[in-house]
Amino acid sequence: MNETKKAFENFHLNNRTVHTSLIDSMILVKQAAITAMKNLSLIEETKADAILNACHFFLSNDDRSMFPTNPLQGGAGTSTNMNVNEALSLKAMELCPAVGHIHPLDDVNRFQSTNDVYPTALRIASISWIRKLSKEISMLQESLQEKEHIFASIKKIGRTQLMDALPITLGNEFGSYAQAIARDRWRIYKVEERLRQVNLGGTAVGTGSNANRKYTFLVIEILRDLTDIGLSRAEYPMDLTQNQDVFVEVSGLLKALAVNLMKISNDLRLMNSDPYQEICLKPMQKGSTIMPGKVNPVIPEMISQVAIQVVGNDAAISYAAMSGQFELNAFLPLIADNLLNSLELLTNGVHIFREKCIEPLTVNMNGCKRHLLSVTAAVTSLVPLIGYEKAEHLAQKSNHDFSLLKKLAKKELKPEDFSKIFE
Repeated sequence: MNETKKAFENFHLNNRTVHTSLIDSMILVKQAAITAMKNLSLIEETKADAILNACHFFLSNDDRSMFPTNPLQGGAGTSTNMNVNEALSLKAMELCPAVGHIHPLDDVNRFQSTNDVYPTALRIASISWIRKLSKEISMLQESLQEKEHIFASIKKIGRTQLMDALPITLGNEFGSYAQAIARDRWRIYKVEERLRQVNLGGTAVGTGSNANRKYTFLVIEILRDLTDIGLSRAEYPMDLTQNQDVFVEVSGLLKALAVNLMKISNDLRLMNSDPYQEICLKPMQKGSTIMPGKVNPVIPEMISQVAIQVVGNDAAISYAAMSGQFELNAFLPLIADNLLNSLELLTNGVHIFREKCIEPLTVNMNGCKRHLLSVTAAVTSLVPLIGYEKAEHLAQKSNHDFSLLKKLAKKELKPEDFSKIFE
């Protein structure tokens, strides 16, 4: 694998390799292309069968040792495409030695270009992850809604700007989280539609140069059946070859999910912390190597770091997408690596967050009751009865002592009004 060796040497930045889902999707694209050529008698049947055997081999085995290239590479993904071509060529000859020589470009890559194979494979890989992520978001939403129901009658103090505000229920809090995640669920479910158009058959610049016309239409139909995704041929393949804004859009919606996850995890860490103690997170592991008994909110901290990484990935994707020139974006490998990384992190992160944080989470009734004795909440309730300025005067006079406020308010209120607020 001469070109694979060159790519490995040229781009050996670290020990990371191209995301497995992108390699698998690229092999599916090759499988569709060879099947289309075989059906149209555009390739020798024995060669086609050998290459298809190689495709089946890699798709049914976890060994990816023949795909060592780094995800960040020059050439808009050409090294990855060459690597897949060479791996399939070698494996085909190994599995079917009688077939003779199979050329990685003249046979495996016939009627194709990196510029239509790579983005098509990225779309397929992204949709596969989006479907997994959508299921995880759906289950997270259901878990939050279940907590909303369980905690519906548990009163606690609401807070604005980290300061006591007005009474709410813990159910209200989790209901708000569920609503935010429901929006993420809908947005990410719908974004699959944006990725279903592919430029396969457009070859180098989207014009279909060097490709058989019958092949360009048949290959999409075959790929649709292989992936079980409603793929369609782009109306304007040149657009999808040079413009990568769809991946920016997908990444932006992943960032929105990350923002909501970060907000929820921050709230849970605070409500679980010593000053508040309104909820109890399940203890997962020792929290200190020096302080016995210390337990940290490690799962919310994990999902917070996932969120930060996804926001960072989104920035990288945006910069890469805006850096294309003319008919191609040379930085598609960076877009692919960051987008698939975000999808994988969120899919696995949401699963762990739901299973190890949200579902086992319990309420601390004493903590919720203790903070309800809030001067701010009480004086706010006084406003309709005695007016803003008089209520503010009582708050200042009480010096935020709830017991003193009760005594002062009792002189100002009718007994029935006093009992509604303080008893």
